[in-house]
Amino acid sequence: MRATPRTSKLRKVLLVDDHAFLRDALAEVMARAYPSASVLQAGDLRNAQALLQLHPDIDLLLLDLQLPDGDGLAALPDLLAASRARLVVMSADASVETITRALDRGACGYLPKTLSSASMMLALGAVMNGRVYIPAAALQAAPPCRMMAAEPDLDAMGLSPRQTDVLSLLIEGVSNKVIARELDISEATVKSHLSIIFTRFGVATRTQVVVEVARQGWRVEHWSRRRD
Repeated sequence: MRATPRTSKLRKVLLVDDHAFLRDALAEVMARAYPSASVLQAGDLRNAQALLQLHPDIDLLLLDLQLPDGDGLAALPDLLAASRARLVVMSADASVETITRALDRGACGYLPKTLSSASMMLALGAVMNGRVYIPAAALQAAPPCRMMAAEPDLDAMGLSPRQTDVLSLLIEGVSNKVIARELDISEATVKSHLSIIFTRFGVATRTQVVVEVARQGWRVEHWSRRRD
């Protein structure tokens, strides 16, 4: 079974930032880009949690990491557990370490506050279509992978067609359970394929794979999808 594209209509957004002026400016940008979406605002984690409980249909949560009542990075798992929303971090901290930690904790994207509004909308569009957004500057600063290739080459990477399918879905942020269902294989088989993918890329986590693929400019969804 071939993976199908994921699209999500943006209906309700929650902006979490302690700077009211920035929230208002971002809300205005979001309203222009998504006129049918409702934009909610919170200035701290406590109010963010309360709004997530009141509005379980929030589709997108934009989260600043520096908040008056706690660390947004540490709060990420709890916020994700309280909602089905796709969570994207907004921060002035664009270090590779912080970006990687946010993605490891479940964020679907990371937006440096230096992004233009046009670039931000493109990034959010990618996230709402099931992708993971990583800023280009972070990819350029990431340490080089032990295995480099100018063009996607399945034979050179040693990945089977099925492993390529798993890799493609991994990049979309899909869980092992969903990968197993979409490819009609067991979760144990998915884990086996992931282990091989990690080895081929010389990495240890799903996030590191995403970073390597994006940094090298590969488009896995365009690769040949032959079957074993």
